[in-house]
Amino acid sequence: MKTWIVLFFILLWNCKQDPLQKKTYAPIPYESFRVVVKGKDIYNGQLPTKPAIYGILSTSEGEIVLELFDKEAPKTVQNFIDLAQGEKEFIDKEGKKVKKRFYDGLTFHRIIEGFMIQGGCPLGNGTGGPGYKFEDEINGVWLGLDKITGEQVPFYDRFIQQVVIREMGVQSQEELEKRSQEFQNKYLLAKKLPILEILHRVGYRYNEVLKSHKSLRGRIAMANAGPNTNGSQFFINQVDTPHLDGLHTVFGEVVKGIEVVDKIAKLGNSQENQEVKTKTATIEKILVVDRR
Repeated sequence: MKTWIVLFFILLWNCKQDPLQKKTYAPIPYESFRVVVKGKDIYNGQLPTKPAIYGILSTSEGEIVLELFDKEAPKTVQNFIDLAQGEKEFIDKEGKKVKKRFYDGLTFHRIIEGFMIQGGCPLGNGTGGPGYKFEDEINGVWLGLDKITGEQVPFYDRFIQQVVIREMGVQSQEELEKRSQEFQNKYLLAKKLPILEILHRVGYRYNEVLKSHKSLRGRIAMANAGPNTNGSQFFINQVDTPHLDGLHTVFGEVVKGIEVVDKIAKLGNSQENQEVKTKTATIEKILVVDRR
């Protein structure tokens, strides 16, 4: 009899519990693989002695050497290598399928000094890509996103608001204004959720297999337009960017040439007006060397 009473109150509590208090996060299955460097690029410079895969970005401002995280983000690294070496088919500006070295000659089209430098857009305006998209490779638990809440960090506030608006089913700004008090109550409740739960509710999917890296100075990560929208664009952090943890797949880090990143950051974006054309940095070539 007592057991039935306990179960009754548990069910009653679950019925009254606000959906924002319930856990929806669950990890996705993930099977890793060994990255293969198909091309045989020749690099005559000096590389670190550590066994690893290295990407050498020859730019108009100097050389940047990257250690690629082939074990922590293998699909992302494989995509970067195959595009760099011309081993992967992509869609060009004319809509034709081609297979050539993708990054050679592209610019760093988006630069924010004190933040990051971004490249990999064939159109040079941030809207281009290879004609396909692939999934993120992020372990949110490894990054500690299950240990911090919206109350502890301000970085993810826009996602918290998205979660609340979706939960309320709000369809317009006018409706949101009418239900502002309800929104505020639920917003305060949602801020108590772990960041992992918040990001999962807006569409991010995480595995618990890989050992993901945080978004720190010198780290290279995929630029995207939201969950699972990776293509060819990437950015290199000039500073630590903790507000990007869990949002972008980090797949390497600068091991030589961080001063070149700083130099490129000072140039700013490519801009043109009637009288002045500012200089911008160009990716002349990307070589990949397997030293594992």
